[in-house]
Amino acid sequence: MTRLTRRGVLAASAVMFAAPALHAQGGFPNKPLRIIVPYPPGGVTDIMGRLAAEAMSRQLGQPVVVENRPGAGGNIGAKAAAQAEPDGHTLLLGTMATQGVNPVLYPDPAFDPRRDLVGVGMMADMPNVMVCNPRRWNPANAQEAIARMKAEPGKILFGSVGNGSSSHLSQVMLTRMAGLDVVHVPYRGSSPAVAAMIAGDLDLLFDASATSTPHIRGGSVKALAVTMNRRLGALAEVPTLAESGVPGYHLSVWNGVLTQARVPAPVLARLQDAFTRAMDAPMIDRLKANFTEPLIIPPAQLQPWLNEDAERWVRIARESGIRPD
Repeated sequence: MTRLTRRGVLAASAVMFAAPALHAQGGFPNKPLRIIVPYPPGGVTDIMGRLAAEAMSRQLGQPVVVENRPGAGGNIGAKAAAQAEPDGHTLLLGTMATQGVNPVLYPDPAFDPRRDLVGVGMMADMPNVMVCNPRRWNPANAQEAIARMKAEPGKILFGSVGNGSSSHLSQVMLTRMAGLDVVHVPYRGSSPAVAAMIAGDLDLLFDASATSTPHIRGGSVKALAVTMNRRLGALAEVPTLAESGVPGYHLSVWNGVLTQARVPAPVLARLQDAFTRAMDAPMIDRLKANFTEPLIIPPAQLQPWLNEDAERWVRIARESGIRPD
């Protein structure tokens, strides 16, 4: 997966030098834009959507309004964005779920995210974190938690932020790779899932680093492992699941901005230019402050990267056997 590197920065800079030609197109944007966040307020996608809206508004000279359109694992909002007027004024805060998992869960001949949506720019990549509430159950580490799940099949309440979400897929991958049997307790979004964990209603939960880290640092939940195959800088003391006895385990989640594939080429170029400029040093710092890893992919490489990533998630979703609510 491509990350913030010297090569990426240089490639992004090349787009900036093309800005005068893009601005010469004129006429866009000529009204406020909206960015559809296909999940409820308060979760990591909502956080990323609001950061993107603020940064792109500065670059485009128009307000960018966040519109939360949750439902069907993000599919309702993604479909609404794809079917909006293709004038570049409607954006989507997309994820691996909207582009790779949902086509398996919610097959729809009228909507194919890989056909109907095109990348504007990537924002961030992050792991999920396996957490517990130490006042309900306080395993010393992930190995101890896995050992208990093996010893007590069908008894551990393992929450997720929604059926088919990356949180759920993290759990499915763990149970399959480690040979576990747990009770899946899905919630409709990160906020209610984390609230249930803090209230002591769950034994374990996978939640994104961006929303779980503040609670980990505040002591209301305890981090046991991260799902990426490397440690997260913001939680450097927390081992990976691969380090915790599940070799080969790796799952990370991206957030990025997309728009309709039908937008005129000059409009798409203008949006990509604005997004590239928005991913400046202050934005990088804000993404890190939200416990994510900045993810920069030059526009010329973006669509091939999205297609390759979607294929990987389609395969994971099919192999997991998950079904929609």
